[in-house]
Amino acid sequence: MKKITRNIVFIVSGALAFGVVPSAAAFEALPKQPPIPKDNPMTPAKVELGKQLFFDPRLSSNGTLSCNSCHDVTGSGTDNRAVSVGVGAKTGGRSAPTVWNAAFLTAQFWDGRAATLEDQAKGPILNPIEMAMPDEQAVIDRLSSIPGYKEQFAKVFGGTNALIYDNVAKAIAAYERTLITPNSAFDRYIKGDKKALSAAALRGMKEVQAIGCTGCHNGVNFAGPALPMGQGFYQKFPTFTDNDYVKKFKLDEDVGRAMVTKNDADQHMFRVPTWRNVALTAPYFHNGSVKTLHEAVRVMAKTQLDKDLAGQQVDDIVEFLNSLTGEFPKQTLPRLPGTPNTALINE
Repeated sequence: MKKITRNIVFIVSGALAFGVVPSAAAFEALPKQPPIPKDNPMTPAKVELGKQLFFDPRLSSNGTLSCNSCHDVTGSGTDNRAVSVGVGAKTGGRSAPTVWNAAFLTAQFWDGRAATLEDQAKGPILNPIEMAMPDEQAVIDRLSSIPGYKEQFAKVFGGTNALIYDNVAKAIAAYERTLITPNSAFDRYIKGDKKALSAAALRGMKEVQAIGCTGCHNGVNFAGPALPMGQGFYQKFPTFTDNDYVKKFKLDEDVGRAMVTKNDADQHMFRVPTWRNVALTAPYFHNGSVKTLHEAVRVMAKTQLDKDLAGQQVDDIVEFLNSLTGEFPKQTLPRLPGTPNTALINE
């Protein structure tokens, strides 16, 4: 991978970043299927089980939150809050990234601390300020008390010990790999439909290349180059700090990946988020501090490239970013297995 000059790279939220212009083509259409790990093949039964678990609030300590609470697949794949609200109204410090097209990322969470969707799925359930289950065994004990889940895990995974925490994560990840939004106006354009993009979107596409945005936002997910699974693509944010935006939006208060690695070299480094469907994932940046996409574009240009964009430039870039909104496969609520004649949670 070609090294990117540090002084013009970045990160953002819900999505968005600017950097140097890459030597390779920045633009690619979204594939119909994401990478699927050999140790977690997808089957219809596993996907359905994962969907049930994704929507089931009984995976939270008091039965009030599901994965979908923060990553709403009936909408943008986020909760469109600055920061999500967990069990007991607790809040964290970062905005929930979209789950749509997350299967194309090679690291998960803003700081990349999870290498795969399977690793990511394990985190929020046990996080004390999110779903707040006390430990893995508590999750298994609860699911084991639901007859329908015991039967499904045995059918999907086989063996005498099918209901284990690793398999909970595998099922959820299998469902999440179906959350792909193909056939955006941009995808149709890149595949040959030259009428798919408006004149403004075409200007915006040229603008993001000329300015340098595609130094970070390239590849099929506009989140960086293709890398081995587990190897995230990180950039520093903010890079240029001598401007009003940094203080106004508190952009330098989160140390980013360094919180995980304890390495000073990772100070303010974040995984580059996707541009796909960015028009729907406001508010923006890791802390959800910016409400509009127009403002986010201005902030990124200034903090990452030290450039002040004209109004027309911003409008055209936003028009291009809107062209990255894809087609969302219809989501229907799953029927969750019940607990006949007894209450599972008494709180």
